Amino acid sequence: MMSSANLDLVRSIYAAWERGDATSSGWAHPQIEVVFADGPNPGSWRGLAGLAEGWVDVPREWEHFHPEVDQYRELDSERILVLVRWHGRGKRSFVQVGETGARGAHLFRLDGDKVTRLVTYLDADRALADLGLKA
Repeated sequence: MMSSANLDLVRSIYAAWERGDATSSGWAHPQIEVVFADGPNPGSWRGLAGLAEGWVDVPREWEHFHPEVDQYRELDSERILVLVRWHGRGKRSFVQVGETGARGAHLFRLDGDKVTRLVTYLDADRALADLGLKA
C-alpha cells in the first residue's frame, strides 16, 4: 500500500516527537487550531503562538513526556488519526505514565503540506467515540 504525502508528514512529526523534540513547528499552518479535547486542561488555541501556549503545561507537569505510535489511520484525504501510548514521568507524582498503559490519540487535519487542526485526546476511547470508530 502506498503512503500518502499527508501520512508521510504526520510520520515525520512523530519521528521528532518520539525523540523528545517538540520544538519544530514548520509542519503547522500559521493559523493552526490546537485543541485539547479532554484531560486536566481542555481548551483550544489558534496560530503558532497558540500551538506553543496549548502545550505550555506539559513540560511544567511532566518530564520526558512523549507519545509512542500504536497505529496510524487515514480517515480520509484530509484527516489522520494516530493512536498512541503516552510516556513520561509526573514531576510531582513521579508516576511513570507509560507504566499505566495510558492510551491517547491525535487527530490531524491537513491542507496541502500543513496541519490546519490538531486535536489531542489523552483518552483514545474518547477519540474513537467522537469519530464514531471502533478500536
